[in-house]
Parts: sequence; C-alpha cells; structure tokens
Amino acid sequence: MTDVNDTLPAVTVKDRAGNDLALGALKGPFVLYFYPKADTPGCTNEAKDFTELQGDFAKAGATVYGMSKDKPAKLAKFADKYGLKVTLLSDEESDATEQMGAWVEKSMYGKKYMGIERCTFLIGKDGKVARVWHNVKVKGHAAEVLEATKALG
Repeated sequence: MTDVNDTLPAVTVKDRAGNDLALGALKGPFVLYFYPKADTPGCTNEAKDFTELQGDFAKAGATVYGMSKDKPAKLAKFADKYGLKVTLLSDEESDATEQMGAWVEKSMYGKKYMGIERCTFLIGKDGKVARVWHNVKVKGHAAEVLEATKALG
C-alpha cells in the first residue's frame, strides 16, 4: 500500500486516448484520485468537482488525474459527456490500483467483493506522497484536496 513519503509504483497506465503513461514518471505536484466506475453518480460528481476547481489546482502548480479500471474509450465518453477537464487514466490491468492499495474488499447487501476504494493521493514536487485520503466522501473532498495542495507551497 502506498503511503505518505512513498513514491508511486513504476507501472504504466493509459490515458483516455489509449496512450501509455508511466505513473512513476509524472512530475509533482499532482493529485491522483481513484474512483470505482465512470459515469456513476458519485464518480461523476467527484470528477465534476475536481474539474470545477481545475483552474485553482493549476494556480497551485498541480495537475489532477482520476483513475479507474474503465477502458480508455469509456473514459473518453465519460469526459465528453460531462465536459470533464481532469486527466482520466485507465488501469485495466489493476497494477497501480493494487500496488497503491486502492483495490480492497467491499461489502454490499451482505455480499463481499473486490473493488476500488475511493481514495486520493497528493504527490509533492519531490515525487513523494505528501498526503493520502481513504474512504473518501465526495461532497467537499475536491476543495479539501485543493487546500492541502496549496499548503504544499
């Protein structure tokens, strides 16, 4: 599980156009948030909230990335449908999701299954994790992450 002061795993994911992106090569500061599934209510609201604050994140020098296991084509449709400005990433192989600890056991109606935990990582200029949020509640989360991003200095 990736935690504060760790670096990101050296895995490759895809952007919504299907291009490879080496996660460990991204330059900080940036925000990487994991969400369960594109075009579902909570995930849509979270992406809209981060999109709405994207200009403020840019002023703080940070890029925002959202990651799920959705295929790149689904991410492209999701972004186009809602005018999302955050960079959406696909981890179909689950390499980053598992190595970072976002792939967890969940329970619904008494049934246990594996899925993505809604969580967020703030990576500093040094490439190390500065802050982690687990079991995220969508409302107000993007604003909280923005404040932490500004505090990085």
